Amino acid sequence: MWAQPPFGDRLRAELGSPRRARRLGSSPRSRVWRAELSGTPVVVKQLIEGPEAAERYAREVAALRLASRVDPPVVPGLLGADPGERVLVLEYLDEQSPADDWVVGYAEALARLHAATSADDVGLLPAWSGPTRDDIGSFLALARTLGCTVPSAVWTELDDLVNRLTHASGHALLHGDPCPGNDMHTSSGTRFIDFEQAALGHGLVELAYLRIGFPTCWCVTAPAQPLLDAAEAAYRTAWRHATGAEVRDDLTDACAGWLLRGDALVERAYRGTADHLSKVPDGDWRWGTATARQRLVHRLGIIGRMTVSGGELGNLGQLAMAMRGAILSRWPALQPLPSRRP
Repeated sequence: MWAQPPFGDRLRAELGSPRRARRLGSSPRSRVWRAELSGTPVVVKQLIEGPEAAERYAREVAALRLASRVDPPVVPGLLGADPGERVLVLEYLDEQSPADDWVVGYAEALARLHAATSADDVGLLPAWSGPTRDDIGSFLALARTLGCTVPSAVWTELDDLVNRLTHASGHALLHGDPCPGNDMHTSSGTRFIDFEQAALGHGLVELAYLRIGFPTCWCVTAPAQPLLDAAEAAYRTAWRHATGAEVRDDLTDACAGWLLRGDALVERAYRGTADHLSKVPDGDWRWGTATARQRLVHRLGIIGRMTVSGGELGNLGQLAMAMRGAILSRWPALQPLPSRRP
């Protein structure tokens, strides 16, 4: 389909007139074209009118400019922007199919993206927001509905967890939705696109995606353990090379935070509209490559295994394994998450 992208006077003066424009597939929140400027291919993206469109546009522009500090690049170059039309003009990337071990390059690029910002950048993007005490209530209500005993110590552990995540120090440049599909694999490495939910926070909340099962993503996968170990090691090495510091803390808190969030069982359009955890006992629903119950069983198992030695979330780990067992007892046909991306 050939169509002309919204190129106003400002962009024409800066970049010239686009030629040979063709619409590409995109989310319902945007329109995307491939076009040419003076014979050079570019991508033109417009965020369409809708809830928080101006904020999403501002986040994407700010994140792309901050990420442009990274060399070799981890994002496409931002060639031009028109805030009035919410239009971005981006470098065109010649994408390749992901390799079988794509998670390793992904994690390395994610670390370098996270390392793009410093404390001096606080305020240029919103701060990342984690689970709340309402999420605790929903999670524990689900446990009781499944017939699991909830020790009082679990509430204390979860209350402390939410407090730690809320006050965690960190000014990493977070993508906000670092999903398969928002990563582009090129001959020069992995680059990330679609920064409409970018924020500043602790990088571990996104490194946790690989282990906990890509909680905000339609394309959920669970990499084999050797690949997972290699990817997490690649992230920590890349972070150390970029910042001169070691990654502080392990992934337990970050993974447990994603477990609590019922909104991480549904696509973006349905988040904040209902208590999605409460719906799990009465029905299952498919989102992308897995169902809600598949996602939840995976996350419960991860937390159970990560806390097997006790620690600050030891009681949560025991409850998680009990909940996992109850779900699998009720629905024994549930399959593990896919180990490969489609």
